[in-house]
Amino acid sequence: MNIFNIILVQPLANGLIFFYGILWHNMGLAIIVFSLFLRFVLNPLTKPYMMSMKKIKDAEPQLKKLKEKYKNDKTGLMKAQADFYKEKGINPGAGCLPYLLQIVVLIALFSVFSKVLVSGPGGMEKINSYLYQPLKFKQEETLSTQFLYMNITKPDVFKVPNFPVPIPGPILLLAALLQLASSLMMLPAIKIEEKMASKTPEKGDDMQASMQKSTTYMFPLMTLIFGMSFSSGLALYWAVFSAFQVWQQYKTSGWGGLSNTIWKIKAYLKIN
Repeated sequence: MNIFNIILVQPLANGLIFFYGILWHNMGLAIIVFSLFLRFVLNPLTKPYMMSMKKIKDAEPQLKKLKEKYKNDKTGLMKAQADFYKEKGINPGAGCLPYLLQIVVLIALFSVFSKVLVSGPGGMEKINSYLYQPLKFKQEETLSTQFLYMNITKPDVFKVPNFPVPIPGPILLLAALLQLASSLMMLPAIKIEEKMASKTPEKGDDMQASMQKSTTYMFPLMTLIFGMSFSSGLALYWAVFSAFQVWQQYKTSGWGGLSNTIWKIKAYLKIN
């Protein structure tokens, strides 16, 4: 067993099987509860990014004043902005860490669902090879992988007769939409940085704003495309994880880029 499996895959597999054991051998419930558990564990690492984005949004008036004050002094502007960020405890470059952590956990969970939770001859032996002694299954036991309409070890897709490609299922679509909602809720802070970058020819600002903008649509799209090949258990994890992230983002800085959409929905409901 390599170091990646020992550090990530094996602990995640054991955590999932632990919740499977205490939740009436229901793998779907185990994934949901385990996803929430992981979100709370990773929260100390992701919350600073959200707080930083809120601080940037709140600091927009001060940043505009700095732009006016140093409009003919690009070097002075960069130094003033850096000093301002330092004074306010803002780290505009903190956005990559939460996403990198999510990707690493996703890769590890992909290994759990594709290599550990397997059925057929030798399947239980394969699972037990990753489990700590107290959680090991007996050889005659079987693993229940059915949840609602899906087998959590199979992709969440539906095949339509005479249609060349399968279509994503409800859980996968929900995961992608929640990821998109979370990304859009961060848009106000991203737009501020884009505005700063457009007025400052320094490559550092442009690169930072471009990277943050790309993550807005890149991750939801990746969720949908790659999710059609991955197990539905992974899609269920990502849906729960993203739902928690939407809630956390709302508690931290409100609806953000979704404000106009929410307002339109409320106005439509009042009319009807």
